[in-house]
Amino acid sequence: MNDSLTITRWWWVRHAPVTSLGGRIYGQDDPPADCDDATLFATLARLLPADAVWVTSQLQRTHQTAAAIAAAGPLELPPAVIEPDFAEQHFGEWQGLTNEELRERRNGELSRFWLAPAHEAPPGGESFLAVIDRVAAGMARLNAAHRGRDIVAVAHGGSIRAALAVALGIEPDRALAFSIDNCSLTRLDHIAGPGEEQPGGQWRIAAVNLHPRLPRLG
Repeated sequence: MNDSLTITRWWWVRHAPVTSLGGRIYGQDDPPADCDDATLFATLARLLPADAVWVTSQLQRTHQTAAAIAAAGPLELPPAVIEPDFAEQHFGEWQGLTNEELRERRNGELSRFWLAPAHEAPPGGESFLAVIDRVAAGMARLNAAHRGRDIVAVAHGGSIRAALAVALGIEPDRALAFSIDNCSLTRLDHIAGPGEEQPGGQWRIAAVNLHPRLPRLG
């Protein structure tokens, strides 16, 4: 790699599972995460870089997951940047429903990979296209503020899929096909030349949906 290039490495971690709602759609509702698996968090902590910028959404499940990672491993967790642009998709009137209840409301139709096609906004909510727009804005802002750093972003399945859509430049509905498991790691590198700012530069995909018990990434 050319020494004149600046690489900003993004370490996206999906929050720990939410088990208290019995499988109901929660979107931007704010239930707690189940952070009891200390062994998993210790392994995840060993995969993550020291001296990183930490970012979470405003929702407590991301704060709890970040704290559990730091408590279980060798990392010292600095005060996290709270980035509302990295919140989960807001599902409006669908929040609190089960998938079966939603299917009944939609006459038996659900999207192939997600609750709705990327362009559709639930009543009182937002579309996945809107999620991509705000995640892209947050990524650009943090790339500029922390150029050349490691950024650990503890976020949500929807926002991580949106980050992949931004990095790959793919159709939004294709980004919904990615599996993003709880506590999985997705690594994206932003590569910029001398003096090159967002929206310049290119993205490199290092890993998607990596299980935390696999070997450390270089």
